[in-house]
Parts: sequence; C-alpha cells; structure tokens
Amino acid sequence: MNPDDLELSRRGLLAVATATASTLSLSETAMAQGSAPAAAQVAPTLSKVSFRVNGAVREMEVDTRTTLLDALREHLQLTGSKKGCDHGQCGACTVMVDGRRVYSCLTLAVMHEGDAVTTIEGLGTPENLHAMQAAFVKHDGYQCGYCTPGQICASVAVLQEIRAGVPSHVTANLNETPQVTADEIRERMSGNICRCGAYSNIVEAITEVAGRQA
Repeated sequence: MNPDDLELSRRGLLAVATATASTLSLSETAMAQGSAPAAAQVAPTLSKVSFRVNGAVREMEVDTRTTLLDALREHLQLTGSKKGCDHGQCGACTVMVDGRRVYSCLTLAVMHEGDAVTTIEGLGTPENLHAMQAAFVKHDGYQCGYCTPGQICASVAVLQEIRAGVPSHVTANLNETPQVTADEIRERMSGNICRCGAYSNIVEAITEVAGRQA
C-alpha cells in the first residue's frame, strides 16, 4: 500500500494515539476511585448463621464469603486466632470445631451452622490456664507468640486424635492406638509453623500434658 493513499497523516496518527491514551488513563483512574462498571458492582449476599463459640450461642448475619476466621475476629472480636498467611499454610488461625482442629481461614462461617467452635479464649483464662497453656509457659513453647494460639489449639486437638486412635502418616501399626511419641507429635503438628523455631519446646509441652492424661 502506498503511504500516500492513507487518509490519516503521521501527525494525525499521533493525535489519535494521544487521545486514546488519555481516555484509557481517565478510565483507570475512575476504576481506582471505585467507579467500576455497573456490571462489577454486585451487592454481597448476606446470610444468618448461629453456632456455639466457647460455650455461648452466637448469632450473626454475614456476607456468605466471610471466613470463620474473619467472623471470629471481626464480628465477635475474638482476636486470639491470628491471620497469618490466610492460605491455610501456617496454622496461626487454628481453632477447634466439634473437637477437631480446623484452619479457620479456609472455611466459611456459614458452613458451621450449629457447630461448637473453641478458640484460644475458650480454653483457659490468665487466672485459670488450660493444662496445655500452662505447659507452653513452663517449657517456653513460644517466643514472639503470634503462632501460639493456633499451636495450643492444635496441640489439644492432636492429643484428642491420638486418644481416639486416629493414625498419622508415621503411625507404624494401624491396628493399634497410636502412642504419644516425638515423631507422632512432630508429624501431626507439622501444619503449624513457628517462625521463631520453638519446636523442641512445643514437643516437650505436649509430651508433658499427654503424660498427665495417660
């Protein structure tokens, strides 16, 4: 094609390109300020949910996308359960649901209608510590303390699992009740990360409590 046949001059092309870039910039600015297209502005779906938290029935209305962790922290102000990775990879948000340990960042609040949820606040108080809390203090099973609520909730649930005969990856004989060994504890607690590295002290704390319960 002969360039002379083009109706748009080189200068005209630059003018069109500049105008297009300006339009796109204005559109991006509007979206950044919350003026998204109408199709993207979808009202949240709310749902009522009722479950028992630390022995008390709690009822609330939440966005159906609300995680159990956010329901506990933001709606019930139970901030002991920590938000670490928010992807189920660190265990800082661990709570117990009907006696089983759960990553509360990976489950929705509306999925637990009627369930019994236990957080670190429900295990003990400063004046009356749970045995596992006291053992963590005794054996210095924490440093910064951020992961500690999840570690303790997981520890309590782990001992319940072992007593119930639930095997782990390192259980040698599936026909016998697992024993509380360092290997069993480390395997079962491997989903709870302590970035300070207090693992050996955590194992000692859990072992002591297990010995008392034997």
